[in-house]
Amino acid sequence: MSTLAPSRSPLVRSTLKGAREAIPLLGGYIPVSLSFGLVATQAGFATWEATAISLLIYAGASQFLFVGMIATGAPLWLVVAMTMLINVRHVVYGPNLAALLPRSRHWPWLMHGLTDQVFALALTRLPPLPGAERFGWFLGASLLAWGVWVVGTLVGATAGETMTARWPLLGEIMPFALPALFLTMVAPRFTDKRWSLAMGLTIIVALSLTLVGWANVAIPLAAACGALCFYTVQFQSRRGTQ
Repeated sequence: MSTLAPSRSPLVRSTLKGAREAIPLLGGYIPVSLSFGLVATQAGFATWEATAISLLIYAGASQFLFVGMIATGAPLWLVVAMTMLINVRHVVYGPNLAALLPRSRHWPWLMHGLTDQVFALALTRLPPLPGAERFGWFLGASLLAWGVWVVGTLVGATAGETMTARWPLLGEIMPFALPALFLTMVAPRFTDKRWSLAMGLTIIVALSLTLVGWANVAIPLAAACGALCFYTVQFQSRRGTQ
């Protein structure tokens, strides 16, 4: 027993460190997960179904799109296609994060916990860490975020109606939790010309498609246009001029 304790303690310490450093993310996860639980039950999903979606899909904005499209009777193939299209950004996340993480047979399971926020946090926290601590750090950060998301969904699905009935203002605020969370992530990028152009185009395309009645495909198509703009448009700096 005593020989196992030293080998386990570094993993435990790094896991706890990852969980501790992920605590600030909960300021966004808690209201958004509560909102999703409430939205899902209002769309006709049972409490266990809403919780299962957060447990198995765990995709933030895609979950809202998923329940919305199911509730409106969209074909299942279109629901799956749109959900996967929104999550295609993970194709970019994975290779960028892989360079910072040690090899392990557990990654296929742990990548389920990769979200926009965990990815952004990992890019800043992992490089200074020793390689031996990075697995535990990611384990702690991703499990904390995932666990809180699932519990928040359960609470929102079971008590969301009661909470909004008691505090009506809460019901007005919760639908804006997800847009606010993403806004805080992209707003700092507007200081860069290239990012500003790409995100501005994304916003215009999304609004235009929504106004003409293509709301179900507005987000993925707008995101594709924004990404294309970002990778094709280059700004050359002017030297010697102000």
